[in-house]
Amino acid sequence: MEPTIKVGPAPELASRLRGRSVILPDEIYQCSGIKILGVRIKSLIFTTDVAVIKNCNAQAVMCVYPFTPTLTITQAVLDVANMPVFVGVGGGLTTGQRMISLSLHAELLGAYGVVVNAPVELDMIREISHILDIPVVATIASKYDDYEAKVKAGADILNVSGGKETIDLVKKIRRDLGPDFPIIATGGNTPALILETISAGANAITYTPPSSAEIFKTVMEQYRTKERD
Repeated sequence: MEPTIKVGPAPELASRLRGRSVILPDEIYQCSGIKILGVRIKSLIFTTDVAVIKNCNAQAVMCVYPFTPTLTITQAVLDVANMPVFVGVGGGLTTGQRMISLSLHAELLGAYGVVVNAPVELDMIREISHILDIPVVATIASKYDDYEAKVKAGADILNVSGGKETIDLVKKIRRDLGPDFPIIATGGNTPALILETISAGANAITYTPPSSAEIFKTVMEQYRTKERD
């Protein structure tokens, strides 16, 4: 019998030109992940900045923004992203036939899921879940949000974004919905908070990256320091 061949940790190949990439915290990858269309997703980057999307190591994009959803934004992000994209389709001001149309177009353009905002009406979740062949992700913003009703209406995944209450909210949802229902949650801005969110029951974590302006500010400081030297 041949001896077992030992293999070291995952080899890492660096890039000379992409050293400024946004690297998500390793702690995120301790979660279980959610399998969608055969792809296991643990980390989602919360941004519509195409430069950040093109220069990060996230496994998926959470394309949700505080404006009326438009197909031009959806198309732009899908064109740039080399990973699955979850597209915001409204649920607050944007509703009715417009929301249904945006959802169907997002699927046809290649989105892996559509995300509905916290105020969404249950009838809209029923409508789009009946039409779409991709997951409907319902956002839960507070403990007053009726997440069980949203699940019964057809939500396939819950996206928990409860600010400081996120961890407690994830715990409550996990207790109520059991061990198997898929939960995405915001992980906070420290490794400790990310791990605590995972321990609370989150299957996947959304990460908010620094903006391009913040990254560029650091770069410009480095340039100025180099000039002084």
